[in-house]
Amino acid sequence: MSETGNASIAESGGPIVASGDWTLEHIGHLAALCESLKRRVGADTRVDAARLGRIDTAGASFLLDLADKDPARIDVADDATRKLIAAVARAGNAPAAKSRRKDAGFLASVANIGAALEGFWDNTVALIGFIGLILSAFSRNALLPRRWRMTSTISHIEQTGLNALPIVALLCFLVGAVVAFLGATVLKEFGASLFTVELVGYSFLREFGVLLTAIMVAGRSGSAFTAQIGSMKAREEIDAIRTLGLEPVDVLVMPRVIALLVSMPILTLVGMLAGIIGGAAVCVLTLDISPLMFVTRLHETTTVRHFWVGMSKAPIFAFLIAAIGCLEGFKVSGSAESVGSHTTSSVVQSIFVVILIDALAAIFFMEINL
Repeated sequence: MSETGNASIAESGGPIVASGDWTLEHIGHLAALCESLKRRVGADTRVDAARLGRIDTAGASFLLDLADKDPARIDVADDATRKLIAAVARAGNAPAAKSRRKDAGFLASVANIGAALEGFWDNTVALIGFIGLILSAFSRNALLPRRWRMTSTISHIEQTGLNALPIVALLCFLVGAVVAFLGATVLKEFGASLFTVELVGYSFLREFGVLLTAIMVAGRSGSAFTAQIGSMKAREEIDAIRTLGLEPVDVLVMPRVIALLVSMPILTLVGMLAGIIGGAAVCVLTLDISPLMFVTRLHETTTVRHFWVGMSKAPIFAFLIAAIGCLEGFKVSGSAESVGSHTTSSVVQSIFVVILIDALAAIFFMEINL
């Protein structure tokens, strides 16, 4: 059973004699005791703590209150108690941290905008640098077939291309049907339902075929690249690759970039055909346009240049999606939360870049009348 802390003044102006256990379990009694003694102490009253039993930081704080926060006025019997009282005194004298004023108004909005712009600039610079690193690896390994990792490349072609064919074809087919249905609904009021054929052909050959495919690849393959490389980063496998004298860009990035460069044009072609077939199905079922009439009008009114405009964007989108996915994977810090956040960032950045480049390309081709 511990002895409750006590203190007394033998005579007026004499030292305060502390005894017993000055610990947290007796805090109520010690608080009342110190409050009564502080009315009787002078400016230079000392505290005799040589007879203390146990003491902790709470008891040391009460002793300092009696000594007017001056540890030199406390007499103790051992060094451990002296160090404890000195540490509590230093902690009590430390300047209080200034509370940061919370600003939820105009300045906070401006600060958030500035932080977003700074992050956008940093990501842009990092992406440009990583693209340069990829191009450097291409030039370094192009004439050295023994460095080509064909097994890994073919495996990624299967994952990003062959396995993605059904979902890309289904999505483009459904969107083609929707575009044809909306076009037919609007054009029917003008007696121009037949022009639905041109609407479907132009939209999928120039824009929708490659754009929908790129968005699907960004969400499916780009995120997979980030998760795979990020997991390797978290398990320190990338450091092991460097220890073996290999370049992570050559081993991990190049096969993925090449795989998407091969897969993306094939997926785009499938998406174009599926979208046109979806539009043709709606035209046949709702507009009384026979399949032969649809194909004939599409052949007569749609030139091959629209096809090449769409296909020309596929390799650019593939390269950017692969670069962003791999770059975000290398940014992973090591935790599962980091893998998830960078995977999300990879998808968002890829889709944003794809739509931005597509808009710029549309303006460019319009200006050159292509």
